[in-house]
Amino acid sequence: MRLDKYLKVSRIIKRRTIAKQIADNERIDINGHTAKSSTSVEVDDIITIHFGNKVVKVKVLEIKDSTKKKDAQKMFDILEEKYL
Repeated sequence: MRLDKYLKVSRIIKRRTIAKQIADNERIDINGHTAKSSTSVEVDDIITIHFGNKVVKVKVLEIKDSTKKKDAQKMFDILEEKYL
């Protein structure tokens, strides 16, 4: 699944266009490598997202094409969340 779609479906980022912009501005890493919005996401990948003054690191647990709000939390596990 594409990175921007995964971020939207898992509700880490609310809109796919925002996820695409963040990725294209090189603010997302997958397994330590800079990722673009079209980068493929696999189970067990580690995604690091650099928001303004916050860095969130999550591990991909599941990949689904669509999900309900309550099930979206099961798609990832937050490993680290720190403020700069």
